[in-house]
Parts: sequence; structure tokens; C-alpha cells
Amino acid sequence: MTSNETRGRRKVRVGEVVSDKMEKTAVVAVTRLVRHPLYGRYVKKTAKYKIHDEKNDCHVGDVVRIMETRPLSKDKRWRLVEIMKRAQ
Repeated sequence: MTSNETRGRRKVRVGEVVSDKMEKTAVVAVTRLVRHPLYGRYVKKTAKYKIHDEKNDCHVGDVVRIMETRPLSKDKRWRLVEIMKRAQ
């Protein structure tokens, strides 16, 4: 069994690192497009997640994949899965 099968159905998101100033923690902004109910125009909605980054690999501008996990602190409920694209 792979780790995904044993972990069950956990939410996975892709976002951009906007802050890496904390120890073992980064802030990731996940942007999604939502259709406006009345006007039909697509609007950008952004959610920020504090993620657990054990090795301090993330830097501002990196595109990362994150996965939901158990509560690690007051605000951290997500962990780093992989860095998909490094910042220039």
C-alpha cells in the first residue's frame, strides 16, 4: 500500500509560498476561481494556509503541493508534500 491509500482521503492543494520567516513553518496562498452567482464573472478567491516545512526547504515564490494533516499547532493543519517549482 502507498502512503496515500493508508492515509485516506486527505485534501491536497497547490499554492505559492508568500512567507517563510518562521522556523519549520511557511505560509502558502492558494488561489481559486469562483463564478459570481449573479453576474457570472469569475472572481479570484485566495486562502492562506500555514504549513509544516520540517527542513525549511520552502522559499517565497515557490509553487508547492500541500496536504491536510492532524493539527500540529494552533494554526497549522497542513504539511508540505513537494516543491513543484522553485522561485527564480
